[in-house]
Amino acid sequence: MAALRVGVLVLLGLCLGCAAAAVPLVIWHGMGDSCCNPQSMGYIKKIVENKIPGIYVLSLKIGSNLIQDMENSFFMNVNDQVREVCSQLAKDPQLKGGYNAMGFSQGGQFLRAVAQRCPSPPMLNLISIGGQHQGSVYGFPRCPGESSHICDWIRKTLDLGAYTEAVQEHLVQAEYWHDPLKEEDYRKNSIFLADINQERGINETYKKNLMALKKFVMVRFLNDTMVDPPISEWFGFYKSGQAKETVPLKETSLYTEDRLGLQEMDRAGKLVFLGVKGDHLHFSEEWFYTTILPFLQ
Repeated sequence: MAALRVGVLVLLGLCLGCAAAAVPLVIWHGMGDSCCNPQSMGYIKKIVENKIPGIYVLSLKIGSNLIQDMENSFFMNVNDQVREVCSQLAKDPQLKGGYNAMGFSQGGQFLRAVAQRCPSPPMLNLISIGGQHQGSVYGFPRCPGESSHICDWIRKTLDLGAYTEAVQEHLVQAEYWHDPLKEEDYRKNSIFLADINQERGINETYKKNLMALKKFVMVRFLNDTMVDPPISEWFGFYKSGQAKETVPLKETSLYTEDRLGLQEMDRAGKLVFLGVKGDHLHFSEEWFYTTILPFLQ
């Protein structure tokens, strides 16, 4: 009888351990970065694993090696990237019960596309760190890592024709290029951002899937010199037809018409707007621990 009680307690302990298991985390890097750079995504993966014992962290790699992963952040059609990621997630048995997602810079809006287009396995919380959810415009004041020559070429290409078919199909940054002086061209020809932001009509599935999130956390860098305008990180943007005055999310038609469900999510307390002092993706380890980790635990 005593042995039976011990066996039952062991089984209960195992079940409780399973119930308390950490929710897996999927992270997607930004422009010019790769899944496993020890100074960026590799570092984030390591500190999360150190602080949340037993957590499964998947740092997304698009391509067969790190060089391809970095190059694809510039040149692989974003819709193809999202499809590839959805396939990776669906095939990963560790994610079948759901996962949290954390995207850095352009990885933030790319993971939002995953949430909207691929509800299985379910994304529970989405944390966008510097993601440009209303797009960005007017070049890159600076460029990550060793990619300055690539960014120089991108600037020239975008200036020549961001909304041409060839550029849209083969240049990632053109796919979330949002020119307030060419709103009609943007709405008509943007093959990625205009779609996920419901600029050409309402896809009720996109809306339903995004609203299924428990929390949608948006981090804005208050001294950002890379994203133009920085308020895009909180879903704000320039007033149409000019590039000086900006409007916050709640004054955009996306919110007032609730085309994406953000108004309803806001009323339900699902939207979290965080500001951090510093330039694009510049934050301290302490800030990450105290501000971001609670959403993963």
